[in-house]
Amino acid sequence: MTAILDQLRTAPRSVLGKLPGISSDDDESRRPLPVSGMLAAAITLGAGLAVLTTLTIVGWMAAPRGTLGQGLPGVFRTAAQIWLAAHHAGFDIPGGRVGLLPLGLMVLPALLLYKAGRWMARDADLRLRLPARLPKNSPKDQANARRRAQLVLVVQAGVSLAAPYAMLAGGIALVTTNDITKPSIGEALVSHFILAFLAGALATARTIGPWRVMPRLLPERVRAVTVGTAVATAIMLVAGLGLVLVAVVLNFDQVRALSDVLAPGFVGGVLLLLVQLLYLFNAVIWGLAYIAGPGFSVGADTLVAPTGVQLGTVPSLPMLGALPDSGPAPAWLMAVIALPFAAGAVAGVVVARISPSPAYEAAPLWGFLTGVTTGLAAAALAALSGGPIGGGRLTVVGPPVWEVALSVALEVGVAAGISAGVTNLLLLNRRARAPLDKAAAPVRKAGAAIARAAGKVGLAESDTRPLPGHWMDATEADTQPIPVIRDDWQDEHATAAAETLAQARPRAPLDQSRSSRKDIVDESDDKGGHVIYVDPYAWDRD
Repeated sequence: MTAILDQLRTAPRSVLGKLPGISSDDDESRRPLPVSGMLAAAITLGAGLAVLTTLTIVGWMAAPRGTLGQGLPGVFRTAAQIWLAAHHAGFDIPGGRVGLLPLGLMVLPALLLYKAGRWMARDADLRLRLPARLPKNSPKDQANARRRAQLVLVVQAGVSLAAPYAMLAGGIALVTTNDITKPSIGEALVSHFILAFLAGALATARTIGPWRVMPRLLPERVRAVTVGTAVATAIMLVAGLGLVLVAVVLNFDQVRALSDVLAPGFVGGVLLLLVQLLYLFNAVIWGLAYIAGPGFSVGADTLVAPTGVQLGTVPSLPMLGALPDSGPAPAWLMAVIALPFAAGAVAGVVVARISPSPAYEAAPLWGFLTGVTTGLAAAALAALSGGPIGGGRLTVVGPPVWEVALSVALEVGVAAGISAGVTNLLLLNRRARAPLDKAAAPVRKAGAAIARAAGKVGLAESDTRPLPGHWMDATEADTQPIPVIRDDWQDEHATAAAETLAQARPRAPLDQSRSSRKDIVDESDDKGGHVIYVDPYAWDRD
């Protein structure tokens, strides 16, 4: 797909150059961002459908009937529905709804969209639009202005790719609707837009700089909370993966027994293994919900949690054989609840180190806020991992969203608040033991800020000392030269000191005493009226 996109950099310019606002004078000209986004979205959608159509044909031919059923139109319709399901767009069926979709399918469109976003960033006009004038024009103001312009550019790139991509997905949802399956057009539009926006924005940010500097596009506090949330969520997901793998190993006999009952054959076995691998992402999130406390359900009136297990009839998917038996859970299994607290402790340290707070009470608040954002992220993952499977008992499958959000927010937030406060206190104490000049710098900076604020509201007298003669506004410095003091001019303070030393010494002849003040000319010698007396400090008193 990347090769196809690269060919678009030169091939269609003769056609696109005829459109208003598009120049095709040379190969180095850049397309407008919406045009590049539209091309990238169309090629991504076509490539993804081609891959899924090929896999659908193979699976259909391996089916027991050995025919294509409804023919090629039915194959294309099925591939298009799988493509919509890969973006987590559910669909209605007679008697119920299918919303439990494998999250592993998102890998294919996510990779294609990321590649398309990288091509779009190289092909489109992504020049930064910085403000013409800044209030102070300091290096810090320039850096903040550049960061804001980069963020705006990243958002524009994400929207340029996501908007046409979602519109095309809505058309596919309308075309694939039939009497048996009816894709949700609203879910298709929202899911395609969100996934394409995230992939396009990430690809554009990656074009601006390497991975390690991408978080620096965010403000310091936002960056600290974002990184802390990502760290806590990643730790809990890794713990969920470990829990799933341990469960599969301990209950491998049940998993193999369910596989033998299905007897899928070689090709069917490969496809069944592929489906289970795609659902592995869902199972990892269910493991996250398990260690958080609320657990998950596999049907109505069922629960799998550290406090106990209550199961009924489950679908015949071999990986579900790893579920524990109904009954109370072992007491030692309650120890998994400590994992969210450990994740919160690590996240709090990260938050405090990225953005230390001079106020002792502020760091715990930022740590707790990190727990809240982690709870929201866990809730979003829980909503994606669950959903109904038809009607009846299987209308409730997956973790309870709001219970997971509340549990993770409290567990991670409390631990992160404590660890952030302790880490911030240690950092402040370390700075206090530093040399005096370094330790006093924040105090002096805060004092200067307070003095400026007091002067603005009239609580402090303004500085009455005149500005130095070479000072001028930054806008004037570009057009007016800065005055220069000649080398033969002497400072009045140095001259006065030299005169004092001369008076303290024994008096010398008149012709020698006059040489102590070289900047004063003898007024008795007017040189015929052609001597001009210049005061070198007159411009300083204007």
